[in-house]
Parts: sequence; structure tokens; C-alpha cells
Amino acid sequence: MASAMQEIHREISKTSIHSDGIVKVSDTADQDQHVLAKKSDQSKSSADPDDNAHIRPPIEYTSFGAFLSSVGRRFKSLWTRRFILSILAGQLLSFCITSTSVITTKLTMRGFNLPTTQTWFLYAALCLIYTPYTIYKYGFKGWGRLILHDGWKYFILAAADVEGNFLVVKAYQNTNLLSAMLLDTWAIPVCMFFTWVYFRTKFHWSQYLGVFVCCVGMGLLVVSDQTHNSANGPGKSLVKGDMFMLAGATLYGFTNATEEFFVRNAPLYQVVGQLGMWGMIINGIQASALEHAGWKKVTWDRHVIGFILVYTVSMFILYTVAPILYRLASSTYFNLSILSSDFYGLIFGIFLFKMKPYWLYFFAFVVVLAGLITYFWHTPPEAGKINAVPPTYVQSGRVHITAGADVEAGIKNEE
Repeated sequence: MASAMQEIHREISKTSIHSDGIVKVSDTADQDQHVLAKKSDQSKSSADPDDNAHIRPPIEYTSFGAFLSSVGRRFKSLWTRRFILSILAGQLLSFCITSTSVITTKLTMRGFNLPTTQTWFLYAALCLIYTPYTIYKYGFKGWGRLILHDGWKYFILAAADVEGNFLVVKAYQNTNLLSAMLLDTWAIPVCMFFTWVYFRTKFHWSQYLGVFVCCVGMGLLVVSDQTHNSANGPGKSLVKGDMFMLAGATLYGFTNATEEFFVRNAPLYQVVGQLGMWGMIINGIQASALEHAGWKKVTWDRHVIGFILVYTVSMFILYTVAPILYRLASSTYFNLSILSSDFYGLIFGIFLFKMKPYWLYFFAFVVVLAGLITYFWHTPPEAGKINAVPPTYVQSGRVHITAGADVEAGIKNEE
């Protein structure tokens, strides 16, 4: 009994309770916790080395040899497993974006000027694939609660996405391929702004500089369009098309950051399924109101149907892989990584449309590429925390939520 009391006394002596109710841990206990925390950090470090680096290795200027060695270490630090996967996903998306751009241009050359109808098939495909899976996971009752509680959020996201796609397709119908793809870089600063709104992301000054350099390249493009009104592609009104693209890129920046916020807090199938469902409804209403007369005028031959099919498949891949990239890196990284699609677009434009790019286009490419390198040279891609769990109000036998009594209480309150 005495030994037990002595043990209790030793444990109590490790802490002192202040009058305000705050428990202060003694030095001995603090040291023990410090050792445990250090071991925990070491185990986390060995488990996921990509999570350790928050800043690039410093550049040394003491000597030329030290400078070269530090530059090599800085370059090597870029190539983590997460970064490589992000690059691969970004390049796949770049190719998809280039494919959709080229197909839209080809459809316009064949007299198919129905941008809302063109993208309706995308939203229908997303809805038909991901909504049934969401219902399978949540059940009809859980899916209904999702509509009632969070449907308005996805409605806003889908509306912005639908109008963004509409404006971008209209832009390709008025300006040339290369101009439209370069102007799309305006989505980067817009996305960074909304990323800050949602996550309070702290960007390094070099990242702002990189974005600024990219925007300078975009400005050079506008100047080249106004001073060299060339007929690269089927452009009808280059200035009008540029304005359409800037408006569409603004909506793209908003939707990218908003979707990143959603996919970090909910399963991918839920977010993409809701985007597809609401997008299909909004897009269908808009197409019926604005383009119903054009449905009869368009020649629905095998070429048009084939182009629409390839466009839908490319966009489906884009909308499926992009949320994964948001989790691997961020929506800002997504917008920066797809800048390589401009180079793919240049190649397509030269061989398919016999384009003769103005010399300022090439200089704009170099400026945009310099901005991309500047953005990543100092700081790794910012990757926020992921808490992608089904909503607490979802009750289904197929979804097992083990988040404690608070979740169960939340479900009971909804009932």
C-alpha cells in the first residue's frame, strides 16, 4: 500500500495545476514527452520522406564550386516521389487539354458552333459514372441528404464550370489556337487568390514572382494579337476571343481552387459526381435555350460525332485526374503544370492548321517557361491536409464511419 501511494505521489509531483485550470508538465515529464515526440518525428520521416522538406536546400555563394554543388542539390530536391507523380499527372492533363483545344478548333472549321451542347456530353458522362457509385456508397437516403445539405455548394461550382467551358469554347471560335491557350494562364493568379481565401496559403515571394512573369508572357501575347492580326487558325475576332478566354480563365481559376477545397474534405466520387449531375442539368437548360435551333442546322456526320466523342473522352480524363492532382500538389500547381500544353498546341497548330506563329509568340513561351521555373525553384509544391471522409449526416450500411460519438450524434440529430 505504501509503495502504491509513493508511486501516485511521484506521478502527481510531475504536474502542477494552476489556478486557471491549466496543467503544467514538469521538466522530467517534459523531457520524456520531448523524447517520444522526437522518436515519432523520426518514424514519420522514415515513412514519408516527401513530407519533411518544406524549403529547398540553400544556394551557397562562398565559391564557384560550392555554388555549383548547391545548385545541384537544389535541383535534386525537386524530384521527390510526390513531385514526379504530379509531373506525370500534369503532363497527361496537358495532353488532354491540347486535344480538346484542337478538337474544338476542328469542329468550328466544320461549322459546329454549339459550345454548350459540346460540353453537355462531358457532364452527362461524369454523372452517369460517378453518381451511381456515390449512391452505391451512401445509399439513396444518404445521397438525398447530400443533395439537401451540400447540393447548393456543388450547384455554384457546376454553374461556374459550365460557364467557364462555354466562354472558353466561344474563345476558340473567335481567336486562334495559340492565343487562346496562352491567355488561359490568367487562371493562375485567380486560382492563387481563391486558394488563399480557402486555405490561407502563404506563398513565397519567388512564387509571386513566377506568377508575375507568367502574366507578363500573357501580356506579350495580347500585344502580338493586336499588332499582328494574323489568320492563325479559324480566328474571326481576335480581341473578342481574347476577352472570352480571359473571362473563362477567371472562372476556371475559381472552380479549380473551389474543387480542391471540396476534394480535400470529401471523397473524389462525391465531388465529381455532384459536379457532373448539376453540370448536366445547368448545361442542358442553357443548351436548350440558346442552341436548340442549331441542333437542326448542324450536319451530324461521322466526323462531327467522332470529334465530339474524342472531346468527351479527353475531358472525362481531365475531370477525373485533376482532383487527384489537387491532392498530390494543389490547384495552383495544376494550372502551372498544364502550361506545357501551350507547346503541344504549337506543334498541333503548325502541322494541322499550317500556322505561321509571329516571333513574339516564341518569346512569350520563353517568358512563361521562365515563370514556371521561378515558381518551383525555391519552394516545393504546397500540399494541404486531406480529410476526405463522407459527410457526417450520411447514414448507409455501405459507408462505415468510425469518427467517434460526435459523428453518431450528428447522424441522430439529422434524423
